[in-house]
Amino acid sequence: MALYHLTWDLGFLRLTPENLALTPVGRAAAHGIAGSFLVLVGISLVLARPGRSGRWRPYLLRLARIAAAAGAISLATVFLFPNSWIFFGILHCIAVASVLALPALVAPLPLVGLAAALVLAGPHLAALAGSPALLDAPGLLFLGLGATVPTTNDYVPLFPWFGFVLAGVGLGRVALPRLAASAIGTIAPRGRAGRLATAAGRHSLAVYLIHQPVLLGLLYGVAALAGPHPRAGEAQFRREYRANCAEAGGGEAACRVAARCVVERLRAEGLWRAGGGFSAEEQGRAIALSRTCFREAGGG
Repeated sequence: MALYHLTWDLGFLRLTPENLALTPVGRAAAHGIAGSFLVLVGISLVLARPGRSGRWRPYLLRLARIAAAAGAISLATVFLFPNSWIFFGILHCIAVASVLALPALVAPLPLVGLAAALVLAGPHLAALAGSPALLDAPGLLFLGLGATVPTTNDYVPLFPWFGFVLAGVGLGRVALPRLAASAIGTIAPRGRAGRLATAAGRHSLAVYLIHQPVLLGLLYGVAALAGPHPRAGEAQFRREYRANCAEAGGGEAACRVAARCVVERLRAEGLWRAGGGFSAEEQGRAIALSRTCFREAGGG
């Protein structure tokens, strides 16, 4: 998780040529991390088993902490990233799922497995049904059943992600009694590394909340001293240029050559820079360069 956030931060601050966290591999890694987190949420619910021997108080305190942290993240991102603030991220999903999963702690295991499969398949089933426009309403985006993918820095809707929590509950109910009765159940953490890992696991919410501000703070300092990577943004620009070029009727080869040409000439003309602020005259020059590159690439 921390490594993924470090990768995202480096790209966001333009310290790497491309934001690798936003590439297909990076997104797959993010989904894998989120899925594993949510499976562990389900397993932890089995371990804590609210209501057993009057253990509702620890559950409610934990739920309150997670909900408060989720609210704090939403509030902070409204100010930090107003165009992509987090309205239903991983903590929001964990808070809601921790309540919705309670019946799964006592339900028949086949029913839990079926529910997990249906929730995981929910977005695909909704798409097959035509995803009614109502599901794209802003107030229902937390479900994840609509066709709209909102612009937000963290989006973990109930469908399909609640399915991972249900899967974790099922896995925990099946595996934990067997593990507890095996030799694995007697293993205790040893050494400083083991104790540190145990402490991090017990205080995972604090680790989650603290590590990203610390990383961003450190990297902002690096960015201020070193400046952006000289080739930051190039790969994304070329992808977007090729997509726009193809939509305009350009051939794949011509669009690829033209995209490379545009980057080189924008740099040569001093028009390649982050942050915008281009004058009308500079915009006109950039458009002219783009057309020239497209023509020279054989695009027309």
